[in-house]
Amino acid sequence: MNIEETALPGIGVRRELRLATGRRVGVVTHRDGHTELILSRVDDPDACAASIPLSAEEAAALGTLLGSAQLIAQLSAEQEDVSGVSTHQIMIRKGSAYAGRTLGDTQMRTRTGASIVALLRDGDVIGSPRPDEILLTGDMVVIVGTDDGLAEAALILQSRL
Repeated sequence: MNIEETALPGIGVRRELRLATGRRVGVVTHRDGHTELILSRVDDPDACAASIPLSAEEAAALGTLLGSAQLIAQLSAEQEDVSGVSTHQIMIRKGSAYAGRTLGDTQMRTRTGASIVALLRDGDVIGSPRPDEILLTGDMVVIVGTDDGLAEAALILQSRL
């Protein structure tokens, strides 16, 4: 997939991709830092059908949603032939006993047999996070393990203070 980047003099930069339907979807990053999600019209891919302003937090959350779906799909596809192993994602919510603590503090692998393989944070993927990585509220934790191990992992990460 090609992402087209277009300078918009006096405005900022537009980055977009053409979908299989012929429509274009993209992001305009303005010089002042604000962001818009844009979608072209069906009948005219050069005309804008929708422009949705996003705060920095909203843009990061949308990036996480899109990135996590792709990462989970890739991990799931790679594990199709491995019987008994699944992938799950768990969000670190406000009030979690592990928000602000290190990944190592969870003792996840020792306690459950499941492995944390990635963190999705503010639109970025932290692959193979180290035990000293601090878990933050809003992080999406990607875990691989057995169904029982994943259920135990969810209980651990969702436990409250």
